[in-house]
Amino acid sequence: MKKVIVIGCPGSGKSVFSRALHAATGLPLYPLDLLRWRADRTIVSREEMTQKILEIGATDAWIMDGNYGATMELRMALCDTIIFLDYPTDVCLAGVLDRRGTARPDLPWVEPADEIDTEFLDFVKSYNAVHRPTVLERIANHPEKTVLVFHTRAEADRFLASLG
Repeated sequence: MKKVIVIGCPGSGKSVFSRALHAATGLPLYPLDLLRWRADRTIVSREEMTQKILEIGATDAWIMDGNYGATMELRMALCDTIIFLDYPTDVCLAGVLDRRGTARPDLPWVEPADEIDTEFLDFVKSYNAVHRPTVLERIANHPEKTVLVFHTRAEADRFLASLG
């Protein structure tokens, strides 16, 4: 496990898990939100993000934390390990709502505690029905990869604890 992607529905805890994985392994951590978003909430071009991913992917070891369907296949091709946080919708919704108003090291701004992005919440609500099947199909297309799928935070925590 030297080149790892951590994927899952928004709110599943990808960034928290990835920071713990980084702490346990020492692998460099690259949150995709920091590659994609600027502090003024504008995004870099797809080409620029792809170039950054390729540069990171060319190094010997890393963790890339984030979903981003447009670059998922590329990241799957570059990695040796895929970790999928495959949690129920209610867990992910709670994760999204609980993090509002909190500074996060993986996002260049603080999401206001009093604002709710209903479009984003709708995406989270539809993730398991709409996006999860595509993610599982993409994973199945890479039988050469080590794949770890966690269905609960407790499973993920046990894995992290097993690393030392």
